[in-house]
Amino acid sequence: MAEIHTPYSSLKKTLSLLNGFVTVSGIILIGLGLNVKYGEATLTRVLGLSSVYLFHFGYLCLVIGCITVLLGLAGWYGATKESRSTLFFCFLLMIIILILEITAAAVVLALFRMVREVALEHTFMTLRKNYRGYNEPDDYSEQWNLVMEKLKCCGVNNYTDFSGSSFEMSTGHTYPRGCCVSIGAAACDGHTVSKDVIHQKGCFHKLLKITQTQSFTLSGFSLGAAVIQVRPDLSGGPSPPAPPRTEG
Repeated sequence: MAEIHTPYSSLKKTLSLLNGFVTVSGIILIGLGLNVKYGEATLTRVLGLSSVYLFHFGYLCLVIGCITVLLGLAGWYGATKESRSTLFFCFLLMIIILILEITAAAVVLALFRMVREVALEHTFMTLRKNYRGYNEPDDYSEQWNLVMEKLKCCGVNNYTDFSGSSFEMSTGHTYPRGCCVSIGAAACDGHTVSKDVIHQKGCFHKLLKITQTQSFTLSGFSLGAAVIQVRPDLSGGPSPPAPPRTEG
């Protein structure tokens, strides 16, 4: 006997499908958080407190993503089992998550403007004070060495940032080995400053570009996930089936 399709059964299937989209949005948020934690954004750690919001938001994406996946699965269960209480609970939690995502996206964009305005001077002064050298084991020096090698740059503005710095005072060198085009070259002696030997441009604008890209990516994907999630929320929970009509 062929299956009878009713509006109510179609609604159940639609809700199950939409909760599948919610689960996918949660997976996207988890991937976004992992990208911030382990991807190119790690280079911006040298900006200090000016970029720490990226990592906080990355952790927030991981938490919200995990919760969203669980809510999507719970919503699918509620739709298939016709559990109105489960669907209502998922609906309320999803509203809270939507508010968090939209708020966080706005905060990320606002904080990026702050980074652009105040991070340069702070990063410059911190580099001059705390950077020790290429082979030094401290975390700050290692982070800067990684940044200069990966981004092919030197200092915050350029190699002159090291003039009069604690690095120059302790080593007598004009720039660290991390600034060199070829680190193992004989010309990389800490004094030769030609463009064939060291990178002439500073790292700040490249770090700022990474921060901008990450900020826009986080905001865009968060809002995108919110759009995906709001569709099943607007659909609401399934209504109870209409009682059978009796003749008489």
